[in-house]
Amino acid sequence: MKWLSGLLCLALAAQPSAENLASFEKVWSTVRDRYWDVKKLENLGGGRSWQTVHDEFALRLQKTESDREARAVMTEMLGLLGQSHFAILAGDIDDDLTPVHAGDGSPGIDPVWAEGKILVRGVRNASGSARAGVQLGWEIVKIDQFEVRSAVQRVATRRTLRQREVLLRMLVLGHLSGAPGSAANVVFENGVGQQVTRKIVRDQPQGTQARFGFLPPMIVDFETRRPRPNTGYVRFNVFLDPAGLMAKFEDSVKSCLKCDGFIVDLRGNPGGLAILGASMAGFFINQQDTKLGTLYQRDLNLKLFVNPRLENFRGPLAVLVDGASVSTSEIMAGGLQDLKRARVFGTPTAGAALPSMVERLPNGDLFQYAMANYISEGGRVLEGAGVVPDQPVVTTQSILLKGKDPVLEAALDWIHAQKR
Repeated sequence: MKWLSGLLCLALAAQPSAENLASFEKVWSTVRDRYWDVKKLENLGGGRSWQTVHDEFALRLQKTESDREARAVMTEMLGLLGQSHFAILAGDIDDDLTPVHAGDGSPGIDPVWAEGKILVRGVRNASGSARAGVQLGWEIVKIDQFEVRSAVQRVATRRTLRQREVLLRMLVLGHLSGAPGSAANVVFENGVGQQVTRKIVRDQPQGTQARFGFLPPMIVDFETRRPRPNTGYVRFNVFLDPAGLMAKFEDSVKSCLKCDGFIVDLRGNPGGLAILGASMAGFFINQQDTKLGTLYQRDLNLKLFVNPRLENFRGPLAVLVDGASVSTSEIMAGGLQDLKRARVFGTPTAGAALPSMVERLPNGDLFQYAMANYISEGGRVLEGAGVVPDQPVVTTQSILLKGKDPVLEAALDWIHAQKR
């Protein structure tokens, strides 16, 4: 009888948990009920419909034995849609390529993926990195025990991953973060073949804390300055905290109404609330009945109308983007570009412009899903294509090592040329 008992235990162990079964059904039914293109669900190609997909992947789920295996099945199923903002976000971290958030303390480094490396693109003044002597252009090799170069190579081999730059930036920022006052031991390559190690103390966060759905709280970081005399510049890391962010943005624009030009830096910005992009555009547009584009849902279309402000900036406007500019960043940049109101500088955006929601699954994971398609005012589908800059500017290590930001410099030179 012992052998029979052993077989019974083995059979029970090979069954997926009730929570994973319920999570699978919730993921599948949410797409069935919320996805905007019903015709596509009826014909996914290869003779598949969303119903036949359910039957196929439900059988595969029955053979899973762990949360990780069940998560992989659901992720592959969502991949059949071929669009961004459909993802299972692990409730338990079991993969070192899963972004983490270790705390709100930051060393003040702005990383960028360029030339196959993670480079330092910016160092915040008076930050722990500035005090440690970190320089622009240095390659980030290792953060404590996290091997950055290895992560870059492994992410690059994921041929199905369309937003590599987004993931790499999130990974590096996650490992750089930690409790305020704690220190990170970071190994850099200084551009001349030498590795240097810096112990960088993480500073108290600058900004306000905001939440988006079930995601961990985020610090909304806002920066404004004059990179050249009489030229305005703003940068913020996420489109959240509507009241606080809009107040700071408004103050920055109104203090520069007579400036030679204005720059909105959306590089590395993962998006947030779409309505904030349209609201900010109102500080640069004075025509009524203008919109950035339209969100197409199954039963409702939402037009992103711009609300022109009584006081707005009417001079040259530059928007900076890169491959880590996502969602609302793409909507704002692409909309202003379509309206001929801004000149876009940098590299193409991520092509992940769909508005999405995040919900908790029965197994503890988070489920992100898009609930609308977005078409820009010029009729462009940004999903999968992204915003293509009017003036492409590639960031290289050699330029950064000279202490220059080539994308920002190109925008400043253009503004100066408009003045002449």
